[in-house]
Amino acid sequence: MATLEDLDAVTETMTAAFASDPLWGWAFPDTAALRTWWRFSIASAMRYPWVWVADDYAAASVWIPPGGVELTEEEEAGVEDLLADLIGARAAEVLELLERFEASHPADAEHYYLSLLATHPEHRGKGLGMALLAENLELIDAQGASAYLESSNPGNDPRYERRGFKRVGSFDRPDGGLTVSTMLRDPAPAS
Repeated sequence: MATLEDLDAVTETMTAAFASDPLWGWAFPDTAALRTWWRFSIASAMRYPWVWVADDYAAASVWIPPGGVELTEEEEAGVEDLLADLIGARAAEVLELLERFEASHPADAEHYYLSLLATHPEHRGKGLGMALLAENLELIDAQGASAYLESSNPGNDPRYERRGFKRVGSFDRPDGGLTVSTMLRDPAPAS
């Protein structure tokens, strides 16, 4: 489990991993802006004991537990100004994207929300991210809980499906250039 002492390293893994992502690279084409956004988001998530790292930050996951929220009310109030500072005139478009994320969450089922899962590009192809996800899902299954995520890269959908996630919906990037899959995983049956 990661703590605030791990914030810089987790932020760096996420930034490197998502810089070329078809959704987040579009939202934050400047890597410095993306880094600032992830640091803000991850720092907030660290108030829950559900940020995990593997192999010296080669992979990391950020979960929001059932009943939790990604940002505090105070942080949420500052998002519009932060986006304006980071990306200027595109802030309204990225804010719309964030609203689409929020609207996609299943309202009828308690769930763990996988906000972020990434493998640093230097370590891709070794199965580290999926191994970390499997470890996280074992903990969630032990609680009999569901898990939810949005897949910002269609190439990752089959990986999530192999871990028991099923596509339950989708939403488009505000420019219509990408469809994001929303996926839910029921708890695994007790053995």
